[in-house]
Amino acid sequence: MKTTQLGGAGPRVSQLGLGCMGMSDLYGPADRYESIATIHAALDAGVTLLDTGDFYGMGHNELLIRDALVGRSRDQAVISVKFGALRGPDGAWIGYDARPQAVKNFAAYSLKRLGVDHIDIYRPARLDPSVPIEETVGAIAELVKAGYVRHIGLSEVSAATLRRAHAVHPISDLQIEYSMISRGIEAAILPAARELGIGITAYGVLSRGLISGHWSKQREGEKDFRGQLSPRFQGPNLDANLALVERVRIIAGEMGASVAQVAIAWVLAQGGDIVPLVGARSRERLGEALGAVNLVLSKADLAKLAEAMPPAAVAGERYNPQQLAHLDSERGNAD
Repeated sequence: MKTTQLGGAGPRVSQLGLGCMGMSDLYGPADRYESIATIHAALDAGVTLLDTGDFYGMGHNELLIRDALVGRSRDQAVISVKFGALRGPDGAWIGYDARPQAVKNFAAYSLKRLGVDHIDIYRPARLDPSVPIEETVGAIAELVKAGYVRHIGLSEVSAATLRRAHAVHPISDLQIEYSMISRGIEAAILPAARELGIGITAYGVLSRGLISGHWSKQREGEKDFRGQLSPRFQGPNLDANLALVERVRIIAGEMGASVAQVAIAWVLAQGGDIVPLVGARSRERLGEALGAVNLVLSKADLAKLAEAMPPAAVAGERYNPQQLAHLDSERGNAD
C-alpha cells in the first residue's frame, strides 16, 4: 500500500482509507464480528486512515474502532473523527453544534470512547451556520496546542469557507463527496484546496453503492439511508443510473476488473492529493476495493469512462432538498 501526505500540513496516510460509518449506522444491520475483522484486514493490508464520526450509531462506531484496535499499536491507525451533528433518541437529525465549548465537549467524549490520548484529524461534520468557522477552527486549534488533536480537517464546505478556516490554522484535508457522478468540487473547491495545499479525502466514491456494480433495481425498497434520503436511488432515477453502471461494467470487463474497482481507480487517477474512503463492511468488499490500487487507468481508459458515464447524465441529486440545505459546499460552489 502506497502512502501520501494529506496536504501540506496533514499526516502521512495510506492511499486508500476505510470509512467505518456503515459498520454502525445508516446502511442497515451490520455484523460486529465481520466489522472488526474488516478493520483488522484493512490495517494488515497497510490501510492506516480510519474515518468515523461521533454520531455514527451515537458513539457505537468509536467504541467499535476502540475494540478493533485492542492489541494494536496506536501509531498503526490515523483516526479521523467528525463531530457536531446532533441526533435525537430516535436517531433523527436535529441540527449542528460547532460552538467552541461544544467542540471541546465532543472531543472529550470521543477520546474516552476511542480509548486514545489524541485524535489524529478532527473536523466538524458540517458548517454550523450560527457559528463563524473561525471560532470553530480556533477551538480545535486550542485542542491541537494542548495535544488532544494532531490535525484539523473540514467537511463539505465551500471554497470561501475553506480559505477563511485555513487563515486561522492550517487545514490538513477537506472531506467531501467525489466520484464519477458527483463532481461538483471540480469547479471551485478542488482548485482552492490545491492552491492552499489542502488534501482531499473523498467519500461516496461508489456513490453509496450505486456505482459499485452490486446494486440492483430489486433493492429499491430497502429502507436505509439511501432509499429515504437519496433521490438517485429512487424510481426512474435509479433506472437511469443503473443503465450508466452497465455501460461502465462493459469497460471494466475489458480491463479484467470490477465496476467498483474502476470507480475507485477513477478517483485515484484524479491526483495524488486525493485519498478515496471506501465504506467496506466486509472483508470481501474490502478485498475488492484494495484491488483498485493496482488498476492504473490510461488516458484512453479515462476517455472511455467519461463517454460511458458523463457527470451530467446522472439522474437525481445526491441528497434530498432538506439535506442539501445543510451543505455549505452546495451553497457556495463559486469562490
